[in-house]
Amino acid sequence: MSLFARMVSAGAQFANRRGVYAGRRSTKVHVRVYRWSRGRLGGHLPGRRGARILLLDHVGAKSGVRRASPVIYVEAGDAVAIAASKAGQRVHPAWFHNLKANPDTVIQIGGQVLPVRARVADPGERDRLWPEFVAAVPDFAFYQRQAGQRVIPIVLLEPR
Repeated sequence: MSLFARMVSAGAQFANRRGVYAGRRSTKVHVRVYRWSRGRLGGHLPGRRGARILLLDHVGAKSGVRRASPVIYVEAGDAVAIAASKAGQRVHPAWFHNLKANPDTVIQIGGQVLPVRARVADPGERDRLWPEFVAAVPDFAFYQRQAGQRVIPIVLLEPR
């Protein structure tokens, strides 16, 4: 891991331990840059080329408002998998609840927009996929420890 990646990771962990979650603040800019560049910018975590990011469109479970969230993913056969880590916060991210209420959605990987159906991975699938997230981004191990009793769910986004 590069020095830059270690510095980014250490800064994020420092903030997360103190309850500072910057996700909502940075999401709008990230989404705009990703869409504008067709994923060439914002498609990977800084310093970690293996940590790939997709854009997840979702509809608010209560509000009905359309939103987009950048999320790290790993390939899972024909599907892609995303982890509802919320950087180790003690609650699931809003997009997780939104996908449970409205599972038919679209994702953008690079310049490609794909219709998908979301479902929560069963425990066996999660056990198989979790090490792939940790291998791509070692911070996921920290996120699980930080989340306490909350088991970070993995969501499979299957083509439809």
